[in-house]
Amino acid sequence: MLVLLLAAPRAGADNKILHLAIGDPARRDREAPVVLDGLTDTATGEVVTPDDLPPRLAKTGLLLLGEEHTTMETHQIQLRILRALADSGRRVLIGLEMFPYTAQAVLDEWTTGTLSEEEFIRKSRWYEHWGYNWLYYRDIFLFARDRQIPMFAVNTPREVVASVRKKGLANLSPEEAAHIPDRIDADNAEHLLYFKTTFEGEEGPVHGAGMGDQMWKNMLSAQATWDATMGYNAVQAWKRANDPSAIMAVLVGLGHVAYGLGIERQARNWFDGQIASVIPVTVNGPDGVVTSVRASYANFLWGLPHAIDSQYPSLGLSTAVGQGETARRVILVQKNSVAERAGIKPGDVIVSVDGTALSDKEAYNRLMAGKRWGDRAQIVVRRGDEEVTLTALFRRTVKEGR
Repeated sequence: MLVLLLAAPRAGADNKILHLAIGDPARRDREAPVVLDGLTDTATGEVVTPDDLPPRLAKTGLLLLGEEHTTMETHQIQLRILRALADSGRRVLIGLEMFPYTAQAVLDEWTTGTLSEEEFIRKSRWYEHWGYNWLYYRDIFLFARDRQIPMFAVNTPREVVASVRKKGLANLSPEEAAHIPDRIDADNAEHLLYFKTTFEGEEGPVHGAGMGDQMWKNMLSAQATWDATMGYNAVQAWKRANDPSAIMAVLVGLGHVAYGLGIERQARNWFDGQIASVIPVTVNGPDGVVTSVRASYANFLWGLPHAIDSQYPSLGLSTAVGQGETARRVILVQKNSVAERAGIKPGDVIVSVDGTALSDKEAYNRLMAGKRWGDRAQIVVRRGDEEVTLTALFRRTVKEGR
């Protein structure tokens, strides 16, 4: 659920979240222009191109490339920036939110060219660790392999973040605590303000309505754990490269980047070099046309057109963290989604898709990755003591005026 919330601002909160007076004191008291297909340097207000970026990042060691996970243009922007840096002669390292650091060995195999695409997807357990369609990221991974650019898993096992959310940082077991850095700042008023704002415009307890202070504290601690672990692992990989001129570019949801309050703030515990961020901003979003953003939102802003629907379809649901049946239990169904129209409900356990029995979340995600708009799926769910067969039609909905 947090992946969905923090990949992009929520509907209804978009305009507000882009104009918060938080973050870098030197920039938070003014706005910076956003231009469709332009890259704005918020320090100066200049609008540049990706090829202009390498000189402006000459002293930057850690670059955070924020993304909307299911917006293809986001990943094309990331690729253009990575290519511009590599073409400039800079030694580039790529950090990946998609994988826990325990999966590093298979990334090493990929970048040395010893695995085919299908072998990598299977061996890396892409659809277990991440779940989003491989095709969103394929061109970036091929670029890294072709240029032999090292890729690094910087995340922590998702079960650890889930444990922090449930019981707090202080109550982790020694085994869980071993997966995260020993310095995590989980108490920051500006971060909490940003975090709460991402939930605005949504209803229900899973979106924040009626949550008590302890629940907010635990959820913010989980977010801070996530940010700190990715910052720590990215910095350690950069240090191991033993090249002060290298740049570590981390591909990560924009909620971990905005206003410098996520990964950047936590990474300062271990890194005293320059950190920069790039975030895509939807110019013509559901709440109207965006012409400017608070300058402290990111170091660079890329204006994107509004994507009405994702490139590849999904059911529009979230399942629980865990193994076996737990991993297939539906905990959230998005409004107006394919899943809602099919009749899938929270609490259902997904048993099979198109006659294929599902043993875990990875099998489910792989099957979903094969779907395209216009397809259908026969889904069997266990609801209480009975099994119910539902038909999911992967069709986009017409939105007035768009």
